[in-house]
Amino acid sequence: MATIRTLGVVLLDPETENEIASELCKLLGRAILPVGQLDRPGDTGRGFGTAFFFTELVTATDGRQLVREYLLTADAITRAPYGEIGLRASMTEPAGAASDGILLADFAAQWVHLPEVGLAAMLAKGLHEHAEARGWRWRTQPVTAAVAASSEAVARIGNAPASAFVLALGVAEDGSRPLEAAIERLVRDGDDIRITTELPAGYVGAPVFGVEETAVGDLAVHCLGLVLPGGGGGHRIATFDRIRTALAAVSPGA
Repeated sequence: MATIRTLGVVLLDPETENEIASELCKLLGRAILPVGQLDRPGDTGRGFGTAFFFTELVTATDGRQLVREYLLTADAITRAPYGEIGLRASMTEPAGAASDGILLADFAAQWVHLPEVGLAAMLAKGLHEHAEARGWRWRTQPVTAAVAASSEAVARIGNAPASAFVLALGVAEDGSRPLEAAIERLVRDGDDIRITTELPAGYVGAPVFGVEETAVGDLAVHCLGLVLPGGGGGHRIATFDRIRTALAAVSPGA
Protein backbone atom coordinates (compact mmCIF):
# COMPACT_ATOMS: atom_id res chain seq x y z
CA MET A 1 0.00 0.00 0.00
CA ALA A 2 1.46 3.35 -1.02
CA THR A 3 1.71 6.29 1.38
CA ILE A 4 2.53 9.93 0.83
CA ARG A 5 4.32 10.50 4.16
CA THR A 6 5.67 8.24 6.82
CA LEU A 7 5.86 10.04 10.20
CA GLY A 8 3.04 9.50 12.70
CA VAL A 9 -0.36 9.00 11.12
CA VAL A 10 -0.07 9.13 7.36
CA LEU A 11 -1.77 10.67 4.37
CA LEU A 12 -2.76 7.80 2.09
CA ASP A 13 -3.45 7.65 -1.60
CA PRO A 14 -7.17 7.57 -2.55
CA GLU A 15 -7.20 3.90 -3.53
CA THR A 16 -5.75 2.84 -0.20
CA GLU A 17 -8.16 5.15 1.65
CA ASN A 18 -11.11 3.45 -0.04
CA GLU A 19 -9.73 0.01 0.84
CA ILE A 20 -9.35 0.93 4.51
CA ALA A 21 -12.81 2.52 4.70
CA SER A 22 -14.32 -0.67 3.30
CA GLU A 23 -12.39 -2.85 5.76
CA LEU A 24 -13.44 -0.69 8.71
CA CYS A 25 -17.10 -1.16 7.78
CA LYS A 26 -16.57 -4.94 7.68
CA LEU A 27 -14.51 -5.24 10.86
CA LEU A 28 -16.11 -2.63 13.11
CA GLY A 29 -19.46 -1.80 11.52
CA ARG A 30 -21.20 -3.64 14.36
CA ALA A 31 -19.49 -1.49 16.98
CA ILE A 32 -21.71 1.52 16.39
CA LEU A 33 -25.28 2.48 17.28
CA PRO A 34 -27.45 5.50 16.46
CA VAL A 35 -28.38 7.88 19.28
CA GLY A 36 -31.17 10.46 19.25
CA GLN A 37 -32.34 13.03 21.80
CA LEU A 38 -36.06 13.56 22.48
CA ASP A 39 -37.99 16.17 24.41
CA ARG A 40 -40.78 13.64 24.97
CA PRO A 41 -41.66 10.11 23.77
CA GLY A 42 -42.97 10.07 20.23
CA ASP A 43 -41.00 13.11 19.08
CA THR A 44 -39.12 12.89 15.80
CA GLY A 45 -35.89 13.49 17.68
CA ARG A 46 -33.10 16.07 17.64
CA GLY A 47 -29.39 16.20 18.18
CA PHE A 48 -28.69 12.91 16.43
CA GLY A 49 -25.34 11.24 17.01
CA THR A 50 -23.42 7.98 16.96
CA ALA A 51 -22.21 5.85 19.89
CA PHE A 52 -19.86 2.88 19.87
CA PHE A 53 -18.92 -0.08 22.04
CA PHE A 54 -15.44 -0.06 23.58
CA THR A 55 -13.85 -2.82 25.65
CA GLU A 56 -10.79 -2.67 27.88
CA LEU A 57 -9.04 -4.96 30.35
CA VAL A 58 -9.20 -3.98 34.01
CA THR A 59 -7.57 -5.58 37.02
CA ALA A 60 -9.95 -6.85 39.71
CA THR A 61 -9.16 -6.52 43.39
CA ASP A 62 -8.15 -10.18 43.42
CA GLY A 63 -5.70 -9.64 40.55
CA ARG A 64 -7.82 -11.19 37.80
CA GLN A 65 -7.97 -9.52 34.38
CA LEU A 66 -11.57 -8.75 33.42
CA VAL A 67 -13.12 -7.18 30.33
CA ARG A 68 -15.11 -4.01 30.93
CA GLU A 69 -17.40 -2.82 28.15
CA TYR A 70 -18.72 0.70 27.63
CA LEU A 71 -20.92 2.53 25.17
CA LEU A 72 -19.12 5.79 24.36
CA THR A 73 -20.36 8.95 22.69
CA ALA A 74 -20.04 12.74 22.84
CA ASP A 75 -21.38 14.31 26.02
CA ALA A 76 -23.24 16.95 23.99
CA ILE A 77 -25.77 14.44 22.65
CA THR A 78 -26.73 12.94 26.04
CA ARG A 79 -28.35 15.94 27.70
CA ALA A 80 -32.03 15.60 26.67
CA PRO A 81 -35.01 14.60 28.87
CA TYR A 82 -35.40 11.43 26.80
CA GLY A 83 -33.10 9.55 24.48
CA GLU A 84 -33.22 6.60 22.15
CA ILE A 85 -30.43 4.16 21.42
CA GLY A 86 -31.25 2.61 18.08
CA LEU A 87 -30.99 -1.13 17.49
CA ARG A 88 -29.56 -2.22 14.16
CA ALA A 89 -30.70 -5.60 12.83
CA SER A 90 -27.10 -6.70 12.18
CA MET A 91 -26.25 -6.22 15.87
CA THR A 92 -28.98 -8.32 17.48
CA GLU A 93 -29.93 -11.98 17.40
CA PRO A 94 -32.08 -13.96 16.82
CA ALA A 95 -33.41 -12.07 13.82
CA GLY A 96 -36.56 -10.06 14.48
CA ALA A 97 -36.51 -10.50 18.27
CA ALA A 98 -35.38 -6.95 19.15
CA SER A 99 -37.34 -3.73 18.79
CA ASP A 100 -36.15 -0.76 16.74
CA GLY A 101 -34.70 1.09 19.71
CA ILE A 102 -34.31 1.48 23.46
CA LEU A 103 -36.19 4.51 24.82
CA LEU A 104 -34.62 5.92 27.99
CA ALA A 105 -36.24 8.46 30.30
CA ASP A 106 -33.99 10.92 32.16
CA PHE A 107 -31.47 10.29 29.43
CA ALA A 108 -28.66 12.34 30.95
CA ALA A 109 -28.75 10.25 34.14
CA GLN A 110 -27.98 7.07 32.17
CA TRP A 111 -24.44 8.25 31.40
CA VAL A 112 -21.26 9.09 33.26
CA HIS A 113 -20.44 12.61 32.05
CA LEU A 114 -16.83 13.62 31.50
CA PRO A 115 -17.17 17.17 30.16
CA GLU A 116 -13.46 17.92 30.47
CA VAL A 117 -12.99 15.41 27.64
CA GLY A 118 -16.35 15.96 25.93
CA LEU A 119 -17.18 12.31 26.60
CA ALA A 120 -20.18 10.41 27.93
CA ALA A 121 -19.82 6.74 28.90
CA MET A 122 -22.36 4.07 29.79
CA LEU A 123 -21.44 0.67 31.18
CA ALA A 124 -22.80 -1.86 28.69
CA LYS A 125 -23.97 -4.25 31.41
CA GLY A 126 -27.40 -2.62 31.49
CA LEU A 127 -27.78 -2.95 27.73
CA HIS A 128 -27.03 -6.67 27.92
CA GLU A 129 -29.52 -7.07 30.77
CA HIS A 130 -32.15 -5.22 28.71
CA ALA A 131 -31.61 -7.64 25.83
CA GLU A 132 -31.66 -10.75 28.01
CA ALA A 133 -34.94 -9.73 29.63
CA ARG A 134 -36.54 -9.45 26.19
CA GLY A 135 -35.21 -12.66 24.70
CA TRP A 136 -32.44 -11.47 22.42
CA ARG A 137 -28.66 -10.98 22.46
CA TRP A 138 -26.19 -8.38 21.26
CA ARG A 139 -23.95 -9.30 18.33
CA THR A 140 -21.23 -6.66 18.33
CA GLN A 141 -17.71 -5.90 17.11
CA PRO A 142 -16.45 -3.50 19.79
CA VAL A 143 -13.46 -1.26 19.44
CA THR A 144 -10.90 -2.91 21.71
CA ALA A 145 -8.15 -1.42 23.82
CA ALA A 146 -5.66 -2.90 21.36
CA VAL A 147 -7.19 -0.91 18.50
CA ALA A 148 -7.57 2.31 20.50
CA ALA A 149 -4.60 4.62 20.00
CA SER A 150 -1.99 4.77 22.74
CA SER A 151 -0.85 8.07 24.20
CA GLU A 152 2.36 7.71 22.17
CA ALA A 153 0.43 7.24 18.92
CA VAL A 154 -1.67 10.34 19.62
CA ALA A 155 1.48 12.33 20.45
CA ARG A 156 3.00 11.41 17.08
CA ILE A 157 0.20 13.16 15.15
CA GLY A 158 1.71 16.22 13.53
CA ASN A 159 0.62 19.46 11.90
CA ALA A 160 0.52 18.13 8.34
CA PRO A 161 -2.86 16.74 7.16
CA ALA A 162 -3.31 12.98 7.54
CA SER A 163 -6.05 10.57 6.50
CA ALA A 164 -8.96 10.18 8.91
CA PHE A 165 -11.83 7.71 8.71
CA VAL A 166 -15.09 8.37 10.54
CA LEU A 167 -17.39 5.37 10.97
CA ALA A 168 -20.83 6.83 11.63
CA LEU A 169 -24.58 6.46 11.25
CA GLY A 170 -25.71 9.40 9.18
CA VAL A 171 -29.24 10.82 8.98
CA ALA A 172 -30.99 10.19 5.66
CA GLU A 173 -33.90 12.28 4.36
CA ASP A 174 -36.37 9.55 5.35
CA GLY A 175 -35.01 9.52 8.91
CA SER A 176 -33.13 6.23 8.52
CA ARG A 177 -29.59 5.94 9.90
CA PRO A 178 -27.32 4.34 7.25
CA LEU A 179 -23.81 3.13 8.02
CA GLU A 180 -21.30 5.52 6.46
CA ALA A 181 -17.51 5.71 6.34
CA ALA A 182 -16.36 9.28 5.69
CA ILE A 183 -12.78 9.84 4.51
CA GLU A 184 -11.52 13.13 5.94
CA ARG A 185 -8.33 14.92 7.00
CA LEU A 186 -7.03 15.46 10.51
CA VAL A 187 -4.34 17.76 11.86
CA ARG A 188 -2.84 18.77 15.18
CA ASP A 189 -4.11 22.10 16.51
CA GLY A 190 -2.00 22.89 19.57
CA ASP A 191 -2.90 20.30 22.19
CA ASP A 192 -5.94 19.14 20.20
CA ILE A 193 -6.47 16.92 17.17
CA ARG A 194 -9.06 18.17 14.69
CA ILE A 195 -10.95 16.98 11.64
CA THR A 196 -10.66 19.85 9.19
CA THR A 197 -14.19 19.84 7.69
CA GLU A 198 -17.74 20.00 9.03
CA LEU A 199 -19.32 16.55 9.19
CA PRO A 200 -22.96 15.70 8.39
CA ALA A 201 -25.76 15.25 10.91
CA GLY A 202 -25.44 12.12 13.03
CA TYR A 203 -21.64 12.05 13.12
CA VAL A 204 -21.05 13.59 16.55
CA GLY A 205 -19.85 10.84 18.89
CA ALA A 206 -18.64 8.58 16.07
CA PRO A 207 -15.25 6.82 16.26
CA VAL A 208 -12.37 8.31 14.26
CA PHE A 209 -9.57 6.17 12.85
CA GLY A 210 -6.11 7.01 11.61
CA VAL A 211 -3.35 4.96 9.99
CA GLU A 212 0.28 4.83 11.07
CA GLU A 213 3.21 3.23 9.29
CA THR A 214 5.02 0.67 11.43
CA ALA A 215 8.77 0.17 11.67
CA VAL A 216 8.61 -2.66 9.12
CA GLY A 217 6.58 -0.63 6.62
CA ASP A 218 3.13 -2.07 7.33
CA LEU A 219 0.07 0.06 8.04
CA ALA A 220 -1.56 -0.07 11.48
CA VAL A 221 -5.07 1.30 12.00
CA HIS A 222 -5.79 3.05 15.31
CA CYS A 223 -9.05 4.35 16.73
CA LEU A 224 -7.93 7.85 17.67
CA GLY A 225 -11.07 8.80 19.58
CA LEU A 226 -14.52 10.23 18.85
CA VAL A 227 -16.02 13.23 17.07
CA LEU A 228 -16.97 16.24 19.20
CA PRO A 229 -19.47 18.94 18.11
CA GLY A 230 -18.36 21.13 15.24
CA GLY A 231 -16.89 24.60 15.40
CA GLY A 232 -14.39 26.69 13.50
CA GLY A 233 -14.91 24.77 10.27
CA GLY A 234 -14.21 21.33 11.70
CA HIS A 235 -14.45 19.08 14.75
CA ARG A 236 -12.16 18.42 17.68
CA ILE A 237 -11.53 14.76 18.48
CA ALA A 238 -11.76 13.44 22.04
CA THR A 239 -8.60 11.33 21.79
CA PHE A 240 -8.08 8.01 23.51
CA ASP A 241 -5.21 9.23 25.67
CA ARG A 242 -7.71 11.53 27.39
CA ILE A 243 -10.56 9.01 27.23
CA ARG A 244 -8.51 6.33 29.03
CA THR A 245 -7.46 8.74 31.76
CA ALA A 246 -11.03 9.95 32.30
CA LEU A 247 -12.49 6.42 32.43
CA ALA A 248 -9.81 5.27 34.87
CA ALA A 249 -10.68 8.17 37.20
CA VAL A 250 -14.38 7.24 37.41
CA SER A 251 -14.05 3.43 37.31
CA PRO A 252 -10.52 2.54 38.42
CA GLY A 253 -11.05 -1.15 39.17
CA ALA A 254 -13.41 -4.06 38.69
